[in-house]
Amino acid sequence: MTRTYDPRHTAVLLVDPFNDFLSEGGKIWPRLAPLAEKTGLLDHLRAVVTTARATGTRLVFVPHRRWEEGDYETWTHPNPTQLGIMERHSFARGTWGGEFHPDFQPQPGEIVVAEHWAQSGFANTDLDFQLKQHDITHVVLIGLLANTCIESTGRFAMELGYHVTLVRDATAAFQPEMMHAAHELNGPTYAHAITTTDELIAAFEGASA
Repeated sequence: MTRTYDPRHTAVLLVDPFNDFLSEGGKIWPRLAPLAEKTGLLDHLRAVVTTARATGTRLVFVPHRRWEEGDYETWTHPNPTQLGIMERHSFARGTWGGEFHPDFQPQPGEIVVAEHWAQSGFANTDLDFQLKQHDITHVVLIGLLANTCIESTGRFAMELGYHVTLVRDATAAFQPEMMHAAHELNGPTYAHAITTTDELIAAFEGASA
């Protein structure tokens, strides 16, 4: 990958790094584990986060709504994911599952944006405002899930005029077909770059050298 990422104008968006997704014992981890382990998800997330911090690239946490009693129950059109959250109580506020994975804790000065209710990290949150206030033009999406929140956030970012990068092995999904769709079918219609962790790290380090 020959492109470079100016750390002054680039942000890594870490989407939904919750224990329920990423940790043994998490409510959703058993469904995610086969592909997450195959792609080396956790190691790649650690590598991107570490490199972003080392190169002065901004790290932005983009969390899903933490479930609370009564969420969605009076809504006219809760989506299938929200109905599942109502049943499983995924990412419940005040519980271990609703906390960020211990390896992905915000450091002082890092941004944690308002929680998104559905799939896009931009809809009904302050993500766009925060990025513009920090002069960000390029966003790199990592985290979960490849075919839902990552894709929806990436599409929205493109519509808002950001340069969008997807990282094949710093995300995961429940089925191989979902990963294929995210990166081979849908991603090329909106993302400006689709890369790997190793390629991204080389570009970050090259830009900061």
